[in-house]
Amino acid sequence: MGRPDEPAPVSKGPNEKLRILLCTDWWDQSVNGVVASVWTLRRELERQGHEVRVLTIAKGLRSRRHGGVYRLGSISASIFYENARICYPVQDTIHRDILAWSPDVVHANSEFSTFTWAKRISRELGVPLVHTYHTIYEDYTHYYSPSHTMGRHVAATFSRHVLGSTDHVVAPTQKVATLLRGYGVTRPISVVPTGLRLGHFRPARTEAEHVDCQRLRRRLGIDPDRRVLVSVGRLAKEKNLDEVLDHLAALPRRDWTLLLVGEGPYRENLERHAHALGLDDHVVFTGCVDPRQVARYYRVGDAFVSASTSETQGLTFAEALACGLPLLCRRDPALCGILVDGSNGYGFDDGAEFAARLDDLFDDAVLRTRLAHNAARHAHRVCGSETFGAAVCDVYREAIARHRSYLLVA
Repeated sequence: MGRPDEPAPVSKGPNEKLRILLCTDWWDQSVNGVVASVWTLRRELERQGHEVRVLTIAKGLRSRRHGGVYRLGSISASIFYENARICYPVQDTIHRDILAWSPDVVHANSEFSTFTWAKRISRELGVPLVHTYHTIYEDYTHYYSPSHTMGRHVAATFSRHVLGSTDHVVAPTQKVATLLRGYGVTRPISVVPTGLRLGHFRPARTEAEHVDCQRLRRRLGIDPDRRVLVSVGRLAKEKNLDEVLDHLAALPRRDWTLLLVGEGPYRENLERHAHALGLDDHVVFTGCVDPRQVARYYRVGDAFVSASTSETQGLTFAEALACGLPLLCRRDPALCGILVDGSNGYGFDDGAEFAARLDDLFDDAVLRTRLAHNAARHAHRVCGSETFGAAVCDVYREAIARHRSYLLVA
């Protein structure tokens, strides 16, 4: 219900500006798909003229508001997941301030600490709760269950419980929507691919940018006659980089370098695995990179490589395409619409196909140029942020209309 002593809400017109509260456990810039998605969405919604505020978690005990961002005081929960934090359930000053602002819709982007706040605020204000399901938890069963079957059951039960209290679910891909229906989720689901502001992500054009690529290669210790395969993202087990290393180790050729851009809890395992395979001189770990500099690392590459099947958004795939890198990726439904096999890269299912496609990319200069051109063109055509922001706004208006119709009937 809405707040007492207030008139019945009036439906927002299609052009009326909204007040939107975005809730996320992850906000500070990092190589993280959720962060990139929420930052992009906020910019696009504000560009459309909507008023947007963000509710997230502080990195310390003190709660505060800075501009349109509320940070909830928290304690570390790294025992469960690297850099995870749990916010305090009661923080009256922030709570009162949000209620007084009175958002028209609350959009949750996490299932844990800030989701509890999102659900509470939406119920107290009588406004719809929209939720984006960013993470396929069954791909993370190794963190909490020795059994994949049991882990999948836990993930399904958890997801069904969380999403059952929402008004509308946003799925970044059809793969995620199908998965949620298989879990028994009955709430309305809209498939909205996450968009990117791609102006920063493009192939090197100027002489200065080409010189920068060569300097960065030298700084990374990459031989000038090597082809470079780039992977960008968190170094975690579910990213399946072990498989990439295995496929590369099986190649008869050694004229390549694998550039792993990012940091994560699985780095030491990957370093040990690369060493055991005799690939120390062919794998470069950059560690954490400023997100504003990531485009420079894509430009160093000749192709983007991945064997992950745990993606829900494929943001780094789209960034790579926009920078003119053809894809060499494990086939997965999450890449539908991003990877156009044979046009902007190749999918593979096994080591033999990986090797054949890599040879095509490395040895046929005309083919590589065509794939690179198609990659950049495709990314800017289908992965832009404007379409993303407009589609999410349509979800908001649909949820608001449905929610208010329900209130009037009730």
